[in-house]
Amino acid sequence: MATETTGPTLTEIEAARRGLEGIARVTPVYGSETLSRLVGREIVLKAENLQRTGSFKVRGAVTRIAALSAAERRAGVVAASAGNHGQAVAWAAREAGIPAAIFVPQDAPTAKVEACRNYAAETEMVGAAFEDALSAAMAYADETGATFVHPYEDETVISGQGTIGLELAEQVPEAAVVLVPVGGGGLAAGVGLALRAVKPDVRVVGVEVRRDSYTIADGIAVKQPGALTSAILPDVLADMITVSDDEIGEAIVLLLERSKLVVEGAGAVGVAALLAGKVAGEGPAVALLSGGNIDATMLISVMRHGLTTAGRYLVVSTHLADRPGELIKLLSLIAAERGNVISVEHHREGMDIPVNETEVELTLVTRDEAHCLQLLAAMADSGYTVDRLQ
Repeated sequence: MATETTGPTLTEIEAARRGLEGIARVTPVYGSETLSRLVGREIVLKAENLQRTGSFKVRGAVTRIAALSAAERRAGVVAASAGNHGQAVAWAAREAGIPAAIFVPQDAPTAKVEACRNYAAETEMVGAAFEDALSAAMAYADETGATFVHPYEDETVISGQGTIGLELAEQVPEAAVVLVPVGGGGLAAGVGLALRAVKPDVRVVGVEVRRDSYTIADGIAVKQPGALTSAILPDVLADMITVSDDEIGEAIVLLLERSKLVVEGAGAVGVAALLAGKVAGEGPAVALLSGGNIDATMLISVMRHGLTTAGRYLVVSTHLADRPGELIKLLSLIAAERGNVISVEHHREGMDIPVNETEVELTLVTRDEAHCLQLLAAMADSGYTVDRLQ
């Protein structure tokens, strides 16, 4: 592994840590018995989702703003972000008493956009992708003289993110591998540089999503890492893993249900990689939960999909004779099989069914896939023709 790399030095990362004292939280680590059992190795979670503003980004933002000159502070700062970096810059600027403008993509999660506004930053939604917001923010910087705070192409920002690596070296000294989300690459670069300096035997593994499609991991949905981070990552990452949205969704559901941690898509990719069996090696593994700013509507969708995949939701349709008492007979059957009905929909209009019948669609809460099959078999045995919709 190379010993010379572009990017902040250990001295600069240590200085960033001193500058964050009393501002950024030293976020906790939690062992997970459930994850350890499922994966077959000790799993530890680094909960940056509990950081101020809900993600690790505040570390780099505070560090960068602290380095501004007096003239730069008067002119203020500007940032482009899918959400978390914008929140962090807005919060750090407010705490420092300087103006901030934040540009976000038009489809950025509502929770993240509103947080930027709540931190008193001028917030504008521009374009369909992060790159559009980036162009608008850089144009704003040229026009106003504001300092552009890049989310990852900045050594000072990277040094702030690298403070997580120093914390991990102290909190989980036995770690064999650390899994870090990779979008623009600033987090992985900082953590990788820090750990290489203080714990060189630890394998740092990057986890990303496909870059050619929509993803629930909006926080790392950039086309590619930057030039600076691309020069650092090959030297500090032992491997790069790609996970799917379905794998991320499973991780979000498990973290919420078993660890009681709300984690956004980008923050769950490390756990997703572990659950999918994509992380090589043995020994304790640390998954960095980089953020928890998931939009409420997205969380509901992910939870419903995840529970359905796990056999915890069952959606079926069947036909009933359109006369009194038929529905209660069906519901009584389901109750006897310990299924819990959460919705019933009648479909008559626009259906290709006999005039004396009605279609009924039921959404049921079930225990697991075996329970789903038990319910379906009981309905079939009672003469119902059943279509499983989910």
